[in-house]
Amino acid sequence: MKKLLFSVLILLILGAAKSYAQCDIKNKVLADGSMVYYFDPAVFYTTKTKSLKINIVTDKENYYVALQPTPFPEKKEGKKINDDLVIRLADNKDYKLAHYDTQYIRNDSVMQVLYLIDKKDIDAFSKFEAVVAAINMEGTEFVRDYNFKLHKSAIIKQLACFLKEEDK
Repeated sequence: MKKLLFSVLILLILGAAKSYAQCDIKNKVLADGSMVYYFDPAVFYTTKTKSLKINIVTDKENYYVALQPTPFPEKKEGKKINDDLVIRLADNKDYKLAHYDTQYIRNDSVMQVLYLIDKKDIDAFSKFEAVVAAINMEGTEFVRDYNFKLHKSAIIKQLACFLKEEDK
């Protein structure tokens, strides 16, 4: 009986820790002195030749989808990426996100492209899983379509954490 109670207690502790970890919001100060909040990127798509990681970034005023595609173009070519992103959600609607910035981070070993989520679309991104993203990867291909297979609900979960923090 004691072993059973101990096992249940351990499972409850692990479950609580895991649910807390889902809202592991990180932050960093940018060069201009502003603070941004973000999550570690989740893998949405992967094959032997390409992958795409996505996470939500916010400055507490706006929300951005941050994409980390692999492979990515060299910095000279990558800085030319300035087209908008189109994401189809599970409601079968396409949402256009305005290009905000293209960055090379971690000593240029990772390319990250930020796209602004329109405030009127926050509700949809909070409710529906991401299905497909169409990205114009200047310098590599014309448009890459990523049909998401993994962590489709990561955007929903990350937005829920941020919105829950705002309500406090």
